[in-house]
Amino acid sequence: MNTRIIILTLLFLEVNFKVYATDQILQDPPAMQINRSSVLSPSNAKSDVNRKQKLSEASFTWDVRKIKSKLWNPATQHFDSVILRGYQGTNTSLNTPFVAPTIEIFPGETLKATLNNQLNIDPRSNQKTGADQTCSSEHMHTDQPHCFDTTNMHTHGLWVSPRDKSDNVFVSISPGTKFQYEYNIAEDHPAGTFWYHPHRHGSTAIQVGSGMAGALIIRGNRQPTANKTGDLDLLTKGFKERILLFQQIQYACYNNDGTIKTNSDGSYFCGHGDIGEIRDYQGFGAGNWTKSGRYTSINGEIQPLLTQAVAGKVERWRMIHAGVRDSINLTIRLMQHAPNKLDLTTQSEKKLLKENCTGPVVNQYIIANDGLTLKQIHEQPVTVLQPSYRYDALIQFPQKGRYCIINESAPASANVDRVNSERRLMAVVHVNAANPTSQTLTDALIEHANQNINLDMRKSVINDLQNNLKLSHFVPHPDLPQTPYKQQLEFNIDNTQNPPQFQIDGKPFQLGRVDRDLKLERTDEWTLTSKLASHPFHIHINPFQIIAIYDPNGKDVSAIDSIDDYDKSAAPDPQYRGLKGSWKDTILVKNVRGASYKVIFRTKYQRYTGDFVLHCHILDHEDQGMMQHIRISSPNDPQTQK
Repeated sequence: MNTRIIILTLLFLEVNFKVYATDQILQDPPAMQINRSSVLSPSNAKSDVNRKQKLSEASFTWDVRKIKSKLWNPATQHFDSVILRGYQGTNTSLNTPFVAPTIEIFPGETLKATLNNQLNIDPRSNQKTGADQTCSSEHMHTDQPHCFDTTNMHTHGLWVSPRDKSDNVFVSISPGTKFQYEYNIAEDHPAGTFWYHPHRHGSTAIQVGSGMAGALIIRGNRQPTANKTGDLDLLTKGFKERILLFQQIQYACYNNDGTIKTNSDGSYFCGHGDIGEIRDYQGFGAGNWTKSGRYTSINGEIQPLLTQAVAGKVERWRMIHAGVRDSINLTIRLMQHAPNKLDLTTQSEKKLLKENCTGPVVNQYIIANDGLTLKQIHEQPVTVLQPSYRYDALIQFPQKGRYCIINESAPASANVDRVNSERRLMAVVHVNAANPTSQTLTDALIEHANQNINLDMRKSVINDLQNNLKLSHFVPHPDLPQTPYKQQLEFNIDNTQNPPQFQIDGKPFQLGRVDRDLKLERTDEWTLTSKLASHPFHIHINPFQIIAIYDPNGKDVSAIDSIDDYDKSAAPDPQYRGLKGSWKDTILVKNVRGASYKVIFRTKYQRYTGDFVLHCHILDHEDQGMMQHIRISSPNDPQTQK
């Protein structure tokens, strides 16, 4: 029987907490087994951050293939059979095959990753299929979706070379072939939370939308000194750590004419014997994610249960938005009058959110944006994740009980899906009773500083923590000064064209055309706007520092005490608050009913020359041309003087 209603039976003793849906208990994504030439290994990385780091060569091989499995459908309370594209590595779970293995590496390593494209294998027969018809000449227009089974890999957020076998998104790996990437991770690369996903222009959205995405963690144990910052991992060593990788897998079942099967309200329908797939791009587009009725998954699970939390104990959550279309407004609330039986059918879920998920909010203490440590820990009740964002947060549950993880409703003006979104239950957390050693967050961090920070810097680090939780000794990049060098960028969708044209600076992407030639070691100040709709801007290789974000009336809404209330039809939007001065690689450029916000940042092009891209991270926009070809050149590098 497929039906699965979560039954949580709580007896008086917490040890007797029983879960009758063990396949829905949230686990971290599987860890990629990596072969190393030195003693470093992910298996003991979390428990031994104080040892001396050694340079090593790391390697692994993994496949991308079509996988026949199942996904839970809360609307029907049944599993749907699906065939979707996914990464298959070591320890991949049969229950959650659509979340990729986590890759853990260290500064100073050389990583050799061999990607074997087996998307031409039919999972039902295990036989090769014919040629990919979407890669035929009639489908090969650069800015129309094509070559759905041709792939590659992008290490999102890594500061590495864009050339050759490194983070080169111009590589195409055809079905039945393999390619070995080689990433030289610099010894001074920041430790942090990054991720990886396909980036083959024309098929990026359909592959990421299938679940082809995984966490990429760089772990570090470098001590802060008087002249250099250290790794935040030293302060969080010993905290329970969770990876929460959010995905929107918008599978559908199809009629004989190729159209998507829907219910009367437009939500997707899969009948008995149907197999859900993502065959093409007809499901992508503004409002379609919300209309589909699908749910955001966490580590490949829909509405999972988080266990092993203890009241008062600090946890580190590495949150990664690895989806395509939804804006996530994540809050955590104590469940009031928690029922012994959680019935999560659609109507019961709405009742639970209205009547039970109403307790005090658990504040989130943000320590890093997009993998890069903040100057000061930010306390906030809601964390807004746009596609490709990452947030590292310290979470401390105040008391035992059950807690709701909620994707709060958002107005169309703050949602990349461009429609008002509904409040959704994403997960439930069961928190056990506190033990006598519970501490405040500040005291817990000070204890870790006493244990893990060298004596010469310990007092300075502790003084920072006592002064409003500052992290100045762990910020990976110095502030960038004013610069005379400017860059302007404007997103637009030109609906006068047929089909609509997805543009940056009035032009769609053109293969081979270099749109910007930037100079190595130069600092530029960029101004981003959007003529139509809101778009998450992402640039590869070098991160940027937020200088200001202005609403259409010219008010800076990026300071820690800012209130973004430009849209008078909705509650204030919290997503930009506190971003001023922080480092990121992706930022939403808002447009509210035709009025654009203005994002200003500075970035310095360091170390690496070569060609790469910037683009909108609504990936179906990128596939249709909302992308630019960037080159960083140097007079001393003849390869970039073309």
